[in-house]
Amino acid sequence: MTQIERSVASAEVMKKYFIGSVLSGGGSVPVKQASAETWIKMVNHFQKGSLSTRLGIPMIYGIDAVHGHNNVYKATIFPHNVGLGATRDPELVKRIGAATALEVRATGIPYVFAPCIAVCRDPRWGRCYESFSEDPKVVQAMTEIVPGLQGEIPAGSRKGVPFVAGKTKVAACTKHYVGDGGTTDGINENNTVISRHGLLSIHMAGYYTSIIKGVSTVMVSYSSWNGVKMHTNRDLITGFLKNTLRFRGFVISDWQGIDRITSPPHANYTYSIHAGISAGIDMIMVPFNYTEFIDGLTDQVKKGIIPMSRIDDAVKRILRVKFMMGIFENPIADESLVNQLGSQEHRELAREAVRKSLVLLKNGESADKPLLPLPKKASKILVAGSHADNLGYQCGGWTIEWQGLGGNNLTSGTTILTAIKNTVDPSTEVVYKENPDSQFVKSGEFSYAIVVVGEHPYAETQGDSMNLTIAEPGPSTIPNVCGTIKCVVVIVSGRPVVIQPYMKLMNALVAAWLPGTAGQGIADVLFGDYGFTGKLSVHGSRLLISCL
Repeated sequence: MTQIERSVASAEVMKKYFIGSVLSGGGSVPVKQASAETWIKMVNHFQKGSLSTRLGIPMIYGIDAVHGHNNVYKATIFPHNVGLGATRDPELVKRIGAATALEVRATGIPYVFAPCIAVCRDPRWGRCYESFSEDPKVVQAMTEIVPGLQGEIPAGSRKGVPFVAGKTKVAACTKHYVGDGGTTDGINENNTVISRHGLLSIHMAGYYTSIIKGVSTVMVSYSSWNGVKMHTNRDLITGFLKNTLRFRGFVISDWQGIDRITSPPHANYTYSIHAGISAGIDMIMVPFNYTEFIDGLTDQVKKGIIPMSRIDDAVKRILRVKFMMGIFENPIADESLVNQLGSQEHRELAREAVRKSLVLLKNGESADKPLLPLPKKASKILVAGSHADNLGYQCGGWTIEWQGLGGNNLTSGTTILTAIKNTVDPSTEVVYKENPDSQFVKSGEFSYAIVVVGEHPYAETQGDSMNLTIAEPGPSTIPNVCGTIKCVVVIVSGRPVVIQPYMKLMNALVAAWLPGTAGQGIADVLFGDYGFTGKLSVHGSRLLISCL
């Protein structure tokens, strides 16, 4: 019932404490730029410790793979969920799930903390980009990623029973149960104030479909519902999820989730253990002080405070998932899939996803005078903006590091600038200047400009924003360039951002969300090799109304 972080795990710890699961937190890797083989070696080392115990029950290794295998160097980084929601293409999302499963298995890992099926109702939330849409129907459609990750459940199998189809698939985890996208003012981990009907019809929508599709695990949210912490909510975890929806997989806490039941966190750990386990959480993501948790839980069971039947329920569910994954038959990972990591086929899929995620918000002053598609043949064009040549900004948070990174040396991929240079006619001169002044633009005799600006990477609470502005120097780059020559502005962001002040200056505007490593998909559409097909999955209008 205990899941610990890899940095405190070892074969000896696995054996001595009968640890059920190990995880990589955001950015937690065996070594920087670790190869697939290095990951496999580490996972197998822990597994051998587990197999040497009295019962030889294998452990399960879990990792956040929220837009591809995002912790791992040279993995394919797909668009974040907000962009995938804009594609309105569940079949594409299912293929992305299958590709992600292959890349995760390439590193010897059988379990992912994905998908996030939050319904983001307020773009000020720092996790809004992890949500497919503010519309629960779109989120439900996108749960096709579950059979992509896990495989299709066999015809006629019981609903609600977890299913993983062999060594090329992974166990999935729908999160964060439930209402994480509905908190007041979009404040992360805060309180969702809504009626039971509203909770079940909006925020529960993706769970109904995921459970029918055989999802293996469900992660509980840090947030509260009408003042009750979800990690203590027996009515919704045991009553609704396990008994009403008949979910047969296991329920896992979030990172130090039971610690955060109290304020300040860890203030009364004995109470936190009792409240979390009694609510129906089966596996606890500790992640560091595991002996304190094991001793505390054992003590409460011995004293009859927590009944043995509750432990039996948890263990039965965890074992069920392990059996369904085939991890008893194949506990040791091999290197047969290492060539799947960052494969060309997956990079092409990511490029397709980027193309389909782009949303055209403005194109010319009128329909008969569009700026896009741009001509590939021009004497000289200007590419400007903080996000034009920055792979880290393109990928956003949850990429190599938990909070994401800036720059071009985090992993392999194609920046938007490189994609533009790859696409234009060989005779076209491409000039790149990150933040040119208007004098430079005037004197340059450019045919047109492409300005790429947006948000800097963030994750979770660090991404909560009360103003939704784009990062400096974006606000000055747009008028300097677009006030002088014809321009298209491409916004790289995890949510709707405020661009009203610059609308009149731009000739065209494109929402590119957080596209990941396949910047080529943006050039594919800007230059007309493909048309725009994306539709907004989140709107600014709801926010505007709530602020009035």
